Amino acid sequence: MMGKGKMNIALIQHQCGESHEQNIQTAEKMITEAAQQGAKIICTQELFAGQYFPQTIDVNKYEWAEPIPGPICNRMQSLSEKLGVVIIVSLYEYVHDGLYFNTVAVYEEGEYLGKYRKHHIPEGPQYIEKYYFTEGDTGYPVFKTKYGTIGVLICWDEWFPEPSRILALKGADVVFYPSAIGSEPDNPELDTSQTWMDAIRAHGIHNNMFIAAVNRVGREDSNEGHMTFYGRSFISNPWGTVMKEAETKENEIIMAEIDLSEVTRARNVLQFHRDRRPDSYGELLKRVIEE
Repeated sequence: MMGKGKMNIALIQHQCGESHEQNIQTAEKMITEAAQQGAKIICTQELFAGQYFPQTIDVNKYEWAEPIPGPICNRMQSLSEKLGVVIIVSLYEYVHDGLYFNTVAVYEEGEYLGKYRKHHIPEGPQYIEKYYFTEGDTGYPVFKTKYGTIGVLICWDEWFPEPSRILALKGADVVFYPSAIGSEPDNPELDTSQTWMDAIRAHGIHNNMFIAAVNRVGREDSNEGHMTFYGRSFISNPWGTVMKEAETKENEIIMAEIDLSEVTRARNVLQFHRDRRPDSYGELLKRVIEE
């Protein structure tokens, strides 16, 4: 029986160093601490086991990918069972040579609930993801946990309104966004962090659901330069109000108590879903709209 009451959710924001083992241990320690503080659903940041490798093209980085099940997922699955929580695990997924995905796997108390593969793959200066990731083929699944129905989208997905609407229509109460976003290498004077936050909060408003976005922090260097990830991980409610935002640009657990009954209340008051007109949205299926 899925809940519609109150619970704590947590986001694990941290800096990633060169050691994959140390990064994983950092995440394990913070997840354990979050669970001890009462979190029931805990989300890692995008590709938390390593530094953000799509800054450059390097064929050797394909070796970082792992299958599901595999070493990272096995550790997180065991941890979810030990702690009695849901863990959303972001990883570089290996299927076979030439087929790799940016993926999240979801575990509830040791049970594998399924995966989501990132659909929208960016390509730009130091965000060279099309070299490493195939476009996702999972559709937009929801995961029915004992605490409520959740959806997960990954980083670049968060800039597009359609996926979050699909998840809402499938019953998602909360959507989690594991992210790796920061400085704009070709426009270093720009700070897009507020734009990032506002765009994702808007999905929560349009669909009257909780939003939980987790981002990495700190500077990571590459042969092409460096990037600084701005953190600002946050949780917002179905009205778009930020309930909790990262207070630092350091390793931090961002946790908030959410009341899932507020989803029903907001949807009953605003009725955005009632007044949808999907019969009039056919033009969205065209890549280019002719004048």
